[in-house]
Amino acid sequence: MDLLPFKSFLFLLSVVGCGSNILPPGKLYLRSGQSVTFEITLPWKPMVVSWSFTIGSDPVNIASFIASNVTINPDYKERASLNKENGFLTLTDLTEADSGSYGVTAMSGSGTLLGEREVIILGPVSHVVIESSISEAIEYNSTVVLTCSAKGSSLTFTWTNNTVPIKNDGKRITVEDEATSSKLTIVGVLRWDLMGPIYCTAANKLDSNKSAPFNLTVFYGPDEAIIVPADPPKYIKSNSTFNLVCTTPSDPPATFKWYRDKEELDVTIPLLTLKDLEGLKLGEEMGNYHCMASNAKTQRSASSGVVTFAVMKAISGASITGPSLTLIAGNSSANLSCQATSGTIESRTWKNDNGPLSASGRIVFANDKSSILINPVEKDDNGKYKCELTNHVSTDTAIYNLIVNFGPEAATVTGVEAVEVNDPVKLTCFAQSVPPATYTWKFNGSVIDNQTNVYTIEKAIYKNSGTYMCEAHNSVTGQTTVTNHKLSVKEEGALDEGLSDGAIAGIVIAVLITLGAVIALVMYCRQKTPIESPY
Repeated sequence: MDLLPFKSFLFLLSVVGCGSNILPPGKLYLRSGQSVTFEITLPWKPMVVSWSFTIGSDPVNIASFIASNVTINPDYKERASLNKENGFLTLTDLTEADSGSYGVTAMSGSGTLLGEREVIILGPVSHVVIESSISEAIEYNSTVVLTCSAKGSSLTFTWTNNTVPIKNDGKRITVEDEATSSKLTIVGVLRWDLMGPIYCTAANKLDSNKSAPFNLTVFYGPDEAIIVPADPPKYIKSNSTFNLVCTTPSDPPATFKWYRDKEELDVTIPLLTLKDLEGLKLGEEMGNYHCMASNAKTQRSASSGVVTFAVMKAISGASITGPSLTLIAGNSSANLSCQATSGTIESRTWKNDNGPLSASGRIVFANDKSSILINPVEKDDNGKYKCELTNHVSTDTAIYNLIVNFGPEAATVTGVEAVEVNDPVKLTCFAQSVPPATYTWKFNGSVIDNQTNVYTIEKAIYKNSGTYMCEAHNSVTGQTTVTNHKLSVKEEGALDEGLSDGAIAGIVIAVLITLGAVIALVMYCRQKTPIESPY
């Protein structure tokens, strides 16, 4: 049977259309290589069903049946089948060329129904690759173009820096998508733009694929150079552990130069040590130091701020020198000088046992307090003298023992003035003196064989009564002082103290009371007893 007139009739029906859409609404996305069965929804069993495919403006008949006679377009013979019971069309081995509009016309004695659905066949997404227009970039200077290409159909592209989406700002960063590629352009690239890694993801409705991580070196810096510590002490102790470090962000790492004032130092690393400065015979004078960082790739340099300091030796070997002659109070003068074997002395402080020393009529300081003159020395000047030397980095102390000879001053004797015979006697003589005095005892003008300041008698006898004289002598000053002490030796009991005045008064009162009581009793008795007359 010639089906051409009937096909034309079906096509006319499909164009005119009647009834509702017997295919599901919306686009249908399928992967290439898959199979699909188009199902139609009918209220009755169809007598006639015809399927067509349209891409562009010309429809192509795929398959149809009239009654039980099924006809398949030769172009679809190996891939299409039509169920004559329900009108379902099955296609196998789909390709992207099968994308288009599928239409169906179903007729029965009850009427005619039409259907249409857009079908998109998508190829798998693969081979997602990022390529760069340059192999390395300079921050601020370079424009970087990254191209992401992929295989697949109906592709969309997204760019991410690690996991953060890269946004098209329409100015510095732009993204242009094409069918199978996307172009990311960054003008005046910054170091963090491509710090990444960068990923490109290609996707369609059914599939997606991500590129391998992409990294591009962006050379940058140096930024502002910073010296650590930024505010060092103004004076640094010589031979101590002190370093300056110059730091700056830079890729590749910066190279460094150090300067003292305007003079370049022979140091090309970021660390400037105190040992370096002392090795260069620098630092003893106050100086301004700064560093310069340079990047060979970016051709940029950055200079740090200035730090100012001087290196100072610590004070050591402090000592006080004093007079070599013997000092005698009231007659001699003393000059004490305070010095150190090493280090710069900036100040001196003098003290003695009584506290800080200050200028007076007898004490005169040198202008720099390096020495003091005491004229004349007195006995109270005896003792330890301390000189404290200081500078900005250290303190050292020296001690000197000053000896001023004086005396002896007035001698005194302590001991009893009277004893009983056979009692012991101890007399002690003392006179302040430097050096300590030597003592001589005399009894009634005669020298006693005793060379200490203590004279003792184990048992006193009457002949020990008399005048004891003590002489105190200072062999350095040549002075002597004398004092006398009288001793009286008495018979035994002569020095008993007896009853005290209070005790005697008590006894007298008690006797008087007793006597009064006796007299009263006698008078009472006389009154009570009759006296017989002798006559």
